[in-house]
Amino acid sequence: MSRRTTFALVTAAVTAAAWLVPAPARADARQAVATGYGGAVATVDLDASRAALEVLKDGGNAMDAAVAAAATLGVTEPFVAAIGGGGYLVHYDARTGRVETVDGRETAPRATRDDAFVDPATGQALPFDDAVTSGLSVGVPGTVAQWDRGLREFGSRPLGALLRPAIRVAERGFTVDQEFHDQAAVNQARFADIVPTRKLFLPGGEPPRVGSTFRNPDLAATYRELARRGPSWLYGGGLGAEVAATVARPPVDPAAARKVRPGRMTVRDLAAYRALTPPPTRVRYEGLDVYGAPPSSSGGSTVGEALNIIAALRPDRRDPVAVLHAYLEASKLAYADRNRYVGDPAQEDVPLRALLSKRFAEGRACLVGPAKAAPAPVAPGDPARPGCTAPGVAAPTPYEGQQTTHLVVADRWGNVVAYNVTLEQFGGSGLTVPGRGFLLNNELTDFTLQPPAPGAPHDPNLPGPGKRPRSSMAPTIVLDHGRPRFAVGTPGGSTIPTTVLQILLNRLDLGMDLPAALAAPRATQRNTAQVFAEPAFIARYKAKLAALGHDVAEFPGPPAGVIGAATALEFLRPGLVQAVAEPVRRGGGSALAVRPAR
Repeated sequence: MSRRTTFALVTAAVTAAAWLVPAPARADARQAVATGYGGAVATVDLDASRAALEVLKDGGNAMDAAVAAAATLGVTEPFVAAIGGGGYLVHYDARTGRVETVDGRETAPRATRDDAFVDPATGQALPFDDAVTSGLSVGVPGTVAQWDRGLREFGSRPLGALLRPAIRVAERGFTVDQEFHDQAAVNQARFADIVPTRKLFLPGGEPPRVGSTFRNPDLAATYRELARRGPSWLYGGGLGAEVAATVARPPVDPAAARKVRPGRMTVRDLAAYRALTPPPTRVRYEGLDVYGAPPSSSGGSTVGEALNIIAALRPDRRDPVAVLHAYLEASKLAYADRNRYVGDPAQEDVPLRALLSKRFAEGRACLVGPAKAAPAPVAPGDPARPGCTAPGVAAPTPYEGQQTTHLVVADRWGNVVAYNVTLEQFGGSGLTVPGRGFLLNNELTDFTLQPPAPGAPHDPNLPGPGKRPRSSMAPTIVLDHGRPRFAVGTPGGSTIPTTVLQILLNRLDLGMDLPAALAAPRATQRNTAQVFAEPAFIARYKAKLAALGHDVAEFPGPPAGVIGAATALEFLRPGLVQAVAEPVRRGGGSALAVRPAR
């Protein structure tokens, strides 16, 4: 997969996207769109999509297939998805008509304080790269607990059976593509300093060659043992002890000059971990119910608030620039409120109901001029006193790694899963558990690393014992009169809510079909002075948006000029579902249907 996408191809894909019912997708070929019956899946990877399809064809449901796909991504996309990470999942249950979530976000060890990332010698936060490649950055992994909770609540197959496709891929190997090579290459210097990471991901001291076969027998053995022993092996058992030891004593080459700080995780932290099932966020937009991931993720609240603001603005749908202006201004305001108010609700007072209220959105919308962008950053509103004011002080948008992954699955019964899984950075903390074949996350760098100065507004995203860092992941399911219509999500760190928003607006307001809505060039406004965009978006809209006061510049990445790598699905009519992956970004994704339509 190319790290620098040729966006002329994206533009061509949009122009040529008369894809309502495309040619059938074969399970042995990568294709970005699949339409058919009996269920469908879209992921970033063909092997992962095949794993899900295998489960669906065998009578498994959407949750079963999502777990099988995620486990396979842990093999083929090990730098972004692994059992050393976590994520958020939104599920629609066709039997009950309910939308529910499973929160597998990592937690900070109990010994974590708000100055966990402050260098005592300087009183300042550690340089970001030093914080990432350390035991300090590793949160208690949530993925296995999330799989276990999701399967117990909604699945129909045991975890061990769902790990079999991933075990086969790990043993037999898969063909290294450009994206895998590049992700290893960008990490080569730090991977070389971590002994088990170097051994696994830099064979012969170099990133795996494109076209070579990559095998991970250690991970296959780990999955087998996990299938036999169950999740308690990680959460308080022997594997948990190995994870805690890796965090406390990072396996650094004694000859390396790199200082890799130890973390504070213990086996007791792992034993205390629980995946949660909080109620999803929900807003109404254009007669549809839009459900998302609640705090500790800011994805559902940010998408929901922005949609409410856009609804209050009522831009002229016949004018794409007017819709984009409303989208950018609504995003700006929603991010100001996200940064000020959203954190882990177990430890912070998050005014979620107020943030998602129509009254609050109307007060924020009155700050948007129809022909002039407000200078950014804008101040947050006051959910306790909604109105046409912005009395607060703007908080910055902390850096979040772009390197997540997202998948969607629907089954024959109409159950749906939208699932973000992540390590945070490409390669997470860089720490591989010796002999186990998987990397550990660096999710704790999603916290605000520097505590605020005395007298400054409270930051709800400071580190704390057992706390979940704020995320932007936004797996989203949209219902139409109680039945699923869309599911969508993407990687991209803090750009995730804007990408989900733009895909929804492309589909619902600008009249694109779903493949075109997903392929269209993107822009992101996260309460920053500039709007960042992909090259094709700049070529098409920069001059027109500049006339409205928007300063549009190329998205710096990584990868430069590329925002997200989305997956989505749409029910075209009862039983007929269309799954959509990226046609070009990051090398393109893979969509498959159980019984392809002809």
